[in-house]
Amino acid sequence: MQARDLMETDVKTVAPDDDVSAVFKRFARYPFSGFPVVDDDGSVVGVVTESDLVDLFEPDDETLWIPIGLPPFVDTLTYQVKPPWADLDLGVDLVRNADKPISEVMSTDVATVTPDADVDDVLALLGSDDPNINRVPVVDEDGRLVGIIARQDVIKAFRDRRIE
Repeated sequence: MQARDLMETDVKTVAPDDDVSAVFKRFARYPFSGFPVVDDDGSVVGVVTESDLVDLFEPDDETLWIPIGLPPFVDTLTYQVKPPWADLDLGVDLVRNADKPISEVMSTDVATVTPDADVDDVLALLGSDDPNINRVPVVDEDGRLVGIIARQDVIKAFRDRRIE
């Protein structure tokens, strides 16, 4: 079995210059947890996931430094702060990030396979914990997207082979 036997060819994608709000709409419209990011010639330049967008709303620094004493503050107390989701102002964060291009949010280190890749290569990628990959873009020899393989595609293929 090869990647071409597992891949879905009708792939929903986003462009690097699509803004965050447009990608949010695509996540709402389609039941996917990630999209390949392709440039004008169809080459895969990244992947954007729901997690990438959620990261826009989490504080970068969860450490609170409290100065003690008078300036020049010779000592500090350090506390780990993890505000609950209810305390974050998602509306403000969404407005602040809505026009940000997805190229600033996407992952650029994308694992891909060719249509001739063996199923064992696909399993190695999808079974890896570092990084945790849920889908693998399938690209031709020029790096252009020709399909995608999700974890459930592999599971369904093995299930169907067992039934035969």
